[in-house]
Amino acid sequence: MQKYIVPYICKGSLFGEEEIEAVANLLRSDEPLAFGSERTQFETEFANFIGTKYALTVTNCTVGLEFATHLIGLKPGDEVIATPFTYQATLLPLLDKEVKVRFCDIDPNSLSINPNNIQSLITAKTRAIYLTHYGGYMADMNPIMELANQHNIIVIEDCAHANGSKYQGKMAGSIGHIGCFSFQSLKNMSTLGQGGMLTFNNDRWFEIIKKIRAAEPDADFVSCESIEFGNYGKPAYGIYGHEKNSYTHECTAIRHTGTNSTLSEPACAVGRIQLTKLNSFNQRRKNIAAYLNQELSSIPEIRVQKWASGYEHVQHLYTFFLKSDSRLNRDEFAANLEAAGIQIILRYFPLHLLPEWRLKGHKFGECPTTEKIWFEQLINLPCYPAMTDEQVIYMADKIVEIIKKKH
Repeated sequence: MQKYIVPYICKGSLFGEEEIEAVANLLRSDEPLAFGSERTQFETEFANFIGTKYALTVTNCTVGLEFATHLIGLKPGDEVIATPFTYQATLLPLLDKEVKVRFCDIDPNSLSINPNNIQSLITAKTRAIYLTHYGGYMADMNPIMELANQHNIIVIEDCAHANGSKYQGKMAGSIGHIGCFSFQSLKNMSTLGQGGMLTFNNDRWFEIIKKIRAAEPDADFVSCESIEFGNYGKPAYGIYGHEKNSYTHECTAIRHTGTNSTLSEPACAVGRIQLTKLNSFNQRRKNIAAYLNQELSSIPEIRVQKWASGYEHVQHLYTFFLKSDSRLNRDEFAANLEAAGIQIILRYFPLHLLPEWRLKGHKFGECPTTEKIWFEQLINLPCYPAMTDEQVIYMADKIVEIIKKKH
């Protein structure tokens, strides 16, 4: 196995004695390790940080996206508009539904969904827009929300990369109708390797998510006269027997079966501490990106991401591009970086070209900007708080060296 000088490590944040002590205190105490005060406080603090009425923990962002999809209430024949440039989990909840996904091509700079391409994809059947703030650079939300409000479309923000990102002063996860966050190990903050959060302002959705993440169905019940089972009626004593409303209600419809999908107390305790450190973690990422942009922007063969006014990019990913006229081969370039000891993971292969989406009729040529950028131009470099200045300098120097050898 190759030993990298600049590895793409699996920890996107830093952990200190505070996190260790928080977990140890819980284990030493008589407090519960599930459904306790740490979860309640973490959710309140996160909602305040994002600026939404509600924040609810889930086991991971993928589950959060599945729950968000449930809240939309998609029916057979409905349509959604989605970015093709994201991790496969963003659209997993749609794969087994009888809905049409219309992939919307991306902005060539932010790599998030391009609002200029949305209007032509909207039909009378469009119910939702699924967007991802790629790498922590938020999509242009004002025109997207204007279109969504005009056509009564729900906007789901996949904020897995964008914890702490801002657009026109507003936090990722507070502008669309639902925000989905990830605390997986690679992300800008983490809750012991896995975790997620849903953010929104809708009171009804709050009640639904509270139920279905706690093994309760999202269902309709009607009250009725006291129900007996044979000669057995409701016991007079108050011992909890998991009977719920069996003696008082009948169920008339089930929309979601429910699942056990909330965070443990140790994970939430760690999350609370990580949240206080998030801004400093993000600042380190920004400093790394600023240095790399400074060193690479003067190279004629390279295009770096430009931050538009009003955006705060938290650099979950650091991305730059090989120019089309540079005659550099992206795959060869990435291989040269690997050979120099810089681990390269290219994110993400266009979703519409995955076999499962090709099965649904999608094909090459559907999103030409996405395809050209991924196959010809895109390079992701490692970027995380634990990187040393020497590693950052090494990456920039090696890129210059590789390009010089090509001349």
